[in-house]
Amino acid sequence: MAGAGAGAGAGAAATPANMRAVQYGAYGGGAAGLKHVEVPIPSAKKNELLLKLDAATINPVDWKIQKGVLRPLLPLKLPFIPGTDVAGVVAHVGPGVKDFMVGDQVVAMLNSLYGGAFAEYAVASVNLTVKRPPELAKLANLHVTATCGARNVELVKSLGADEVLDYRTPEGASMRSPSGRKYDGVVHCTVGVSWASFEPLMSAAGRVIDITPNFSSMLTSALHMVTLRKKRLVPLLLSPNKADLEFLVGLVKEGKLKTVVDSSFPLNDLTQAWQKSIDGHATGKIVVEMKA
Repeated sequence: MAGAGAGAGAGAAATPANMRAVQYGAYGGGAAGLKHVEVPIPSAKKNELLLKLDAATINPVDWKIQKGVLRPLLPLKLPFIPGTDVAGVVAHVGPGVKDFMVGDQVVAMLNSLYGGAFAEYAVASVNLTVKRPPELAKLANLHVTATCGARNVELVKSLGADEVLDYRTPEGASMRSPSGRKYDGVVHCTVGVSWASFEPLMSAAGRVIDITPNFSSMLTSALHMVTLRKKRLVPLLLSPNKADLEFLVGLVKEGKLKTVVDSSFPLNDLTQAWQKSIDGHATGKIVVEMKA
């Protein structure tokens, strides 16, 4: 296989020519648009790694990309193998790679433009790959208030929240802290809640970090910047880097970051996992394992 550099190491197992994968050939279609295929295994180029994948996770952005929501910003080359968050083992290393060798267990983020997570093998950049430990919010002594549905209240408390609001109740819908505190920071991870709902709840220089920004929130943020507002809405645009991945893996290793898995599916059942993510209300991550 082309692209394997000198760092591949002696005795590496031979890599087959083809692999199982799931892809879609057009925008739209939801879970029904996913097709199981056999395609050639990609090659690791300079500063890249070929990973034999153990598992990948579905993020809501994956099926939103399929719907075409990000088409103006992220035009895909079809057919497309979706997914970016993976865990696996280094199968080959590309030229110029010094810090990894065949057999290293790693986690990685794949390039959103090329995807590739829902397959037996994928190529990852060394700049977005970190070694994972064999083990695999409430860290800054902050007072944390969280909102969730009633079925997840105890789970969220176990993760370290000081106050938990059921968003289906009038008190929870208002998002006011039971202790009467103003919020210095809010991680806004849903849709349909406007800046006007948050503003009276924020401290004088509070920030609302919107992790699902849309055009309206981008305009609101721009207005806050040009008018030098102290209270601000801040859209979060993903810019992954190796230092952040190493930090997160370190927290997991130290037992400071709890991971919550909602469910696990084999690659053969990806359509069920995909539909479950589209339906919403998963408690934690939906994991897809590359076992047969």
